[in-house]
Amino acid sequence: MRSLFRTLESATVRDIALVCLADALVGASFGAISVSGGLPLWVPVVMSLLVFAGGSQFAAVGVVLSGGGALAAVATGLVLNARLLPFGFTVADVLEGPWWRRLFGAQLITDESAAFVLRQSDGRRRRAAFWLCGVALFVVWNVSVVLGAAAGGLIGDTDALGLDAAFPAVLLALVLPSLDDRRTRAAAVVGAVVAVAATPCLPAGLPVLLSLVGLLFAGKPLVTGEPRAAGAGGVVVAAESRPNAVKEEVR
Repeated sequence: MRSLFRTLESATVRDIALVCLADALVGASFGAISVSGGLPLWVPVVMSLLVFAGGSQFAAVGVVLSGGGALAAVATGLVLNARLLPFGFTVADVLEGPWWRRLFGAQLITDESAAFVLRQSDGRRRRAAFWLCGVALFVVWNVSVVLGAAAGGLIGDTDALGLDAAFPAVLLALVLPSLDDRRTRAAAVVGAVVAVAATPCLPAGLPVLLSLVGLLFAGKPLVTGEPRAAGAGGVVVAAESRPNAVKEEVR
């Protein structure tokens, strides 16, 4: 763990700590809501260990507490967690080693850990960011859920405290540095518009998946022989095409 701290910049470690703090508040509220709603204490605890996905856990518990069955709760969680499939392809390069390490790494794939991986360009830093964020979040989330569940109904209405805004606020802060690229902005804007427009019409989780159509508007990167410079995050920006030079080469 100490080597992970040495590999990453201090700003990245600080951001991971802030994300853990935000998730601790949300995890405590999840445990309290589950127990105060009538579920046994072991339900949110075991769910956090096996599922480890805040949005899916809230959705599944919400279905059960509103009178829905176990199958409906599981289906709702699966739909919400389907967004993690493309994340798995994105961070596949950081999961190396024996099968048990890759299996544990797959459990640690979340919105936050994937976002921190995408902020790094170097392979060693990508691995360090994933494991530090993933392990820290797993520990913090499960401990906070246990504490919240033990506290029962002491937290009360989490919507009134604004804890429901913690996840989107944290993720927005993480993706903002990536929006300096024009193609990325186009994909993000189109995806956000599609998701917001579909929210009143589709069940929870589906608008997020539908927002992937924004990738169709990202455009294709320019392919030229000369890179101009390295952009943010180490992404190489292609040089402008030079028609006159191409004509000379053809001759």
